[in-house]
Amino acid sequence: MSHEAAGVPTTRNDEDRQDNVPQDSDDVQDVVAVQQGEAGDAAGPEDPDERPEARLARAVQVAEQALIEFEIAVETFRVEVENFSRLHHQKLGPMYARLDELDALIAEARAARTGDPEDERKAREARAVVMPMPGVDELFHDWMDTDGLSPEAAAMLTDQPVRPPKRVRPSEEARRLYRELARRAHPDLAQDEVERQRRDEFIARVNGAYGRGDVELLKELVAEWDAGPVQPPTPLSESEELYARLEWLSRRKELLTVLAKELEDGAIGSMLRMAPDDPDQLLEDIAEQLLGEVSRREAELAEMVR
Repeated sequence: MSHEAAGVPTTRNDEDRQDNVPQDSDDVQDVVAVQQGEAGDAAGPEDPDERPEARLARAVQVAEQALIEFEIAVETFRVEVENFSRLHHQKLGPMYARLDELDALIAEARAARTGDPEDERKAREARAVVMPMPGVDELFHDWMDTDGLSPEAAAMLTDQPVRPPKRVRPSEEARRLYRELARRAHPDLAQDEVERQRRDEFIARVNGAYGRGDVELLKELVAEWDAGPVQPPTPLSESEELYARLEWLSRRKELLTVLAKELEDGAIGSMLRMAPDDPDQLLEDIAEQLLGEVSRREAELAEMVR
């Protein structure tokens, strides 16, 4: 059962928006406008004798500043959503958990009274959604298996020797590939310090793949070495660099717009937008409603088990 939005009003005024929620503002549109040749006014008055690259550079500066402001707005709202989500969980999480438990107890009591298969099914479903103890999965990560405690965990808890990890014995194919790579890429074959560093990093990856017996990765490393070092890109002209920067700014703005939309449309973001001036009071109001629900269900359960 989900109680994520319990007690939250379903309507709001358009004015009740969070002032710092990022919007797809006209300023940010400068990024796209520049690419379409429409950002001349935003970049300042044009000088007919000015080089095109200079005008483009000033337009890039305008787009960069607009994007920075947009990023600040998105990050600010993200932090607010994160903090409100934490408070929401801390304050209301126990109440939601209690409601889930009461729902399960009521369904189980009803099934025990009627013996109806449908009521028994509903009781099982209600019990299945009761939240587990927070952090259990994380606490016992790699300590539990299908039969309970893993052998390693049991050994540690009973002061017994811990079984060493299973050894990986590389296949003949892995050995062949490893020898080939080690001979060709050994750091001692480097002619200068830059080449030695490249070989050191490459051999470290080779050793890791060989230690895991990963034949496919070793084959990929052979192909990578055959291809040779990555050549530095051909230097771009000033105009090409500026246009490339504009393209990047445009893509970045699109990604931030998607993120802002996801934050706004999420359960916590929607709650924040409903009470932008006093979100703490919103939590108090929801808590009061949840306490009322808990009291009603506890009374219902007491009546059923009497």
